[in-house]
Amino acid sequence: MSAAVDSAELRGSNAPPQGGSFRFYLAGRRWEWSDPVARMHGYQPGKVTPTTELLLSHKHPDDQPQVAALFDKVIHAGEPFSSKHRIIDTDGRIHHVIVVGHRMLDENDQVIGTSGYYIDVTETLETDLREFNTALTEAVAELEQSQAVIEQAKGALMLVYGISSERAFGIFTWRSQQTNTKLRTLTGRFVDALTAETTLPASFRARFDHLLLTAHEHPDPRPGTRDRRAGPTR
Repeated sequence: MSAAVDSAELRGSNAPPQGGSFRFYLAGRRWEWSDPVARMHGYQPGKVTPTTELLLSHKHPDDQPQVAALFDKVIHAGEPFSSKHRIIDTDGRIHHVIVVGHRMLDENDQVIGTSGYYIDVTETLETDLREFNTALTEAVAELEQSQAVIEQAKGALMLVYGISSERAFGIFTWRSQQTNTKLRTLTGRFVDALTAETTLPASFRARFDHLLLTAHEHPDPRPGTRDRRAGPTR
């Protein structure tokens, strides 16, 4: 891709949003950058003259080899290029940038360097990350809610049948497969129906209250007793 020299581009009028322009001249290996690109690196416009060494010093250490190889092609041949990498500004902030360069020609169509632009996509990536984290949080919350309902349903079976947690879960898994109903849906409907249709006698509630308030005084259950339904109290 070729392009003639355009001074307006360097000033940034043709640069994309959240970005700026640059030029590299093969003669003298001289760099120029627009004010937005200077600020992107943490410098006030006009305070620093960009050089290859300065630009490389701002590249993220993990990206430096890739960018150095790219610069080598630009410096020796003025080749067009595109790159997505990270730069670190003078305050230590990391910017995710896309850099695109194309050949810069003189009036005789001879390659005299490279011109192009930087696009800072940090804000876009951070927004995507926030949206991902929000979705992840919602998914975890939904999973926890589903797990809570399943545990409620299992607890009911454990109480009524005197079985272990694993056996209770196995029963619901079996019913889920037999009825082609999602486990979360099945256990949720079971808990809702049980809550709506079950009325416990006052004597049971009184006994339940007593057990709740004195649970700390009871001995630990013997191994294996949780898997057997409790027999009648004598």
